[in-house]
Amino acid sequence: MNKKRVVIVGGGAAGLMVAMHLDKNIDSLILEKEKSVGRKLLVAGKGGFNLTNQKDKNELYSEYCPKEILKQSLSFFGSKQLRTYLEKIGIPTFIGSSGRAFPEKGIKPVQVLNAFVKQIEEKGFEIRTHSKLVELNNNHLYYTNKKGERIKETFDYCVLALGGASWSKTGSDGKWVNLLNNIKVKTVPFEPSNCGLEIEWNKNILEHHIGKPLKNIQVNIGAKTQKGEALITQYGLEGNAIYPVSSIVREKLKSNSKTQLSIDFKPFNSTEEIKRKLKGSIPKQYPQKIKLPTQAWALIKSYTNKEEYLNTEKISQKIKQLQIPIKGLRPIEEAISTVGGIDTQELNKNFSLKKQANIYTIGEMVNWDAPTGGFLLQGCFSMAIYVAHDINQQ
Repeated sequence: MNKKRVVIVGGGAAGLMVAMHLDKNIDSLILEKEKSVGRKLLVAGKGGFNLTNQKDKNELYSEYCPKEILKQSLSFFGSKQLRTYLEKIGIPTFIGSSGRAFPEKGIKPVQVLNAFVKQIEEKGFEIRTHSKLVELNNNHLYYTNKKGERIKETFDYCVLALGGASWSKTGSDGKWVNLLNNIKVKTVPFEPSNCGLEIEWNKNILEHHIGKPLKNIQVNIGAKTQKGEALITQYGLEGNAIYPVSSIVREKLKSNSKTQLSIDFKPFNSTEEIKRKLKGSIPKQYPQKIKLPTQAWALIKSYTNKEEYLNTEKISQKIKQLQIPIKGLRPIEEAISTVGGIDTQELNKNFSLKKQANIYTIGEMVNWDAPTGGFLLQGCFSMAIYVAHDINQQ
């Protein structure tokens, strides 16, 4: 009996995880167009390698949009199963104060990547780098190697894990879209997600407060609330309080150019408490009564008229709900992730293409969204493991 031939295109987080969970008796090949696998995985690890989140079950599902597309895979292999598996292959994790799961201290991102590659090599699967997909059909594909030679590979099953369109230096450039369109698979234009917001600062902010943080704040837009920090940049705001709301900002900007972000500089104090502290004060006494950094007071003053600033009741409301107009989102190249790619209507429940059921698409190349905090990688890992299980059963 011939072995099943599985070709995985894309050596990022999702592609590697598929290979790690395929049965040993499968004949598998991983094609990666860059000079090495896992490049975006390593870049993501530079800021603290957030592999997943402690949320599981319904709490986990609620972080994804659209929820239904990933629900089965997240249910099949959620955050608890992932942490158990990672420990089994030598990557024990711990939960940080924010609920994010990281490799235990001392374990570097490259060690995580090496552990992944080791699992693949121990199964006898081959990894070919400098191998760029150039044509795809229902049972074969063509790729070019480092020499520019065009090579044909036949397969029983193909798993595409080609990534989104952000961080192109790591290989995620979204240029695969035409290949899928050529086989009549509908795609959705890429848009930035988990990214900074563009704001038109006044001269005072630009000259004196660029690069300064806003700590322990809460941002609100629509029904979304996010506590954390933000950084004042030349073009607007960045930070862990900003990225999770960018998806809502993106949708609001499409329908309303006057979209505003609300900042609460004292999320642990009520408006009434602030009013009491400021009662009878004059503006120069505000910083003594309400402890906020200079940059926070500068922002408050920037979006408050003179009458409001002199009124302790109104300034108390501004401290709790400062409305800042949003001009736009930072470009895709700077975004942590993207939405867009394969239209979810093109996929079966097991992530195979309705038009060619032996071809699967997983990871960021599919049109779904999730915030930072371990949810992006968890989504990619769960999809990958779900697909590997599906192939193993056939």
